[in-house]
Amino acid sequence: MRSPFSGMDPFIEAQGKWEDFHNKLLGDIERFLSQTLPACYTVRLGERSYIDYLDPRREREGELIFKPDVGIKTSPSESQETTRQTSVLDDTALDMEGLVEVEFREMFVEIHEMDPQLRLVTGIEVLSPSNKRPGTVGWYQYERKRTVFMQGHANLVEIDLLRGGRRHGMAQPWPDSPYCTLVLRKDDAPHCKVNRAHYRRPLPVLHIPLNPPDPDVPLPLQPLVDGIYERSHYAREIDYKRPLRPPLAAEDIAWLESQLTERRD
Repeated sequence: MRSPFSGMDPFIEAQGKWEDFHNKLLGDIERFLSQTLPACYTVRLGERSYIDYLDPRREREGELIFKPDVGIKTSPSESQETTRQTSVLDDTALDMEGLVEVEFREMFVEIHEMDPQLRLVTGIEVLSPSNKRPGTVGWYQYERKRTVFMQGHANLVEIDLLRGGRRHGMAQPWPDSPYCTLVLRKDDAPHCKVNRAHYRRPLPVLHIPLNPPDPDVPLPLQPLVDGIYERSHYAREIDYKRPLRPPLAAEDIAWLESQLTERRD
């Protein structure tokens, strides 16, 4: 069964399907490009991993998708200093909560030119929630990588299909749309082309830049998203009656209800 949304389905993010969807989308992008690119290019899946410390209660409640983890990590020197300052003044027992060490693994796609030697041409990133949480390891790791692309070392395609979190800074304000795609051509860096994306309209076709004089490769994003939704049987697990955080606009809620009614009929 298809999603009731013509574009990205926001309930995938809200109801615990994001990691599964994210990895499948990157795998489908890799397969599509591998079958489409000229023979002088190769496509590879890459992975970055890192450790961060999270509040498990907030993660269970889904808050980590929407709020930055500011102040979670405290250095030993800060902790000791706090103890020295307060222990002589107050011996009342304190309520404290532990943090859980979590290893994050984030996949991405790279296009390489093979001749005369293997070198990076284009990086393709589908953003993860950790990339949009300021103050976390995931935020800073992705910001460093993004900065290298913005300096013109290679092309970058950035796909943001998450409503939650905060986007990385640009010279101009981001468009007021739930989703965005960004294409940076290394010869134009740091100038980027940004397209709005929505859940009620099909996602835009991305034009993946290669090395001149090779033309861009069109990447039809919406059929890939629809295919993942159908073969993963998300419709069986997603509860479309459960409110989203942040909530949809009233007109979007009414539109969704009409779509669900038509699907039942």
